[in-house]
Amino acid sequence: MPETEFSAGLDEDKDRNFVTALARGLDVLRCFRPNETDLTNTDISERTDLPKPTVSRLTHTLCKLDYLVADPRTGSYRLSAGVLQLGYGVLSGMEIGERAADAMRQLRNGPNSYITCALAERHRMDAVYVAVQRSREEISLTMHVGSRLPLFRSAMGRSILAGMSEQDRATTLAEADRLDPDGQEARHASLERALQEYESNGYCTGYGDWRPDVNGIAVPVYSLNGARVYGLNVGGPAFHVKKKQLEQHYAPNLIRAAEALSCRPSV
Repeated sequence: MPETEFSAGLDEDKDRNFVTALARGLDVLRCFRPNETDLTNTDISERTDLPKPTVSRLTHTLCKLDYLVADPRTGSYRLSAGVLQLGYGVLSGMEIGERAADAMRQLRNGPNSYITCALAERHRMDAVYVAVQRSREEISLTMHVGSRLPLFRSAMGRSILAGMSEQDRATTLAEADRLDPDGQEARHASLERALQEYESNGYCTGYGDWRPDVNGIAVPVYSLNGARVYGLNVGGPAFHVKKKQLEQHYAPNLIRAAEALSCRPSV
């Protein structure tokens, strides 16, 4: 077992400013190792030497804060995209980034050198980039791992919403309405359009509605166990990346890439 410094090994009793609960929460996040995607409360308890009831409270709290995601079918937890706010170490727990790298490079290396390809996961009301293949041009979108797009106002975000279960989508929409009641009408219209696009074409579009100078299309991608939904997009500066090329050339390749990454057969 590789050595990991947990708070139990620190002399916390002598430091009045030491917040034990915070330290233990960070201990839980540090339990995840490279190429490891899921841990149970038992796994975490063994690695931290914390009692299982304590671990259960910590994992529950971290799920509420969107730093962990629970899989009720297996009783395990994985790191959420929210951990990107703390550091890029979350990528070690996201195996799909490595699996997607070749497909993303192939999409990026298509006929248009201004195309950028990215993979994102939802964090609250944003889509957070977890992998990026930048365009081959020096002048390109300044997008990188950790960049955020609005969930309801970007092709990437809407593709994630389209790929969600009806229940998860309804829960996300209700939370967005609570946080931003003034934007409810526009948000519902945007989501309805995205669902219609995905039903009709197999992808979602974003032509200037996130940024007026950016065009893009996106599709949902599913983790191998079906527990996670990602978005996979291609796009670039609107002056160089046109709707016709995106839909006629890139869309079929994007859909096939998503099907392959999700291990789902073409319809």
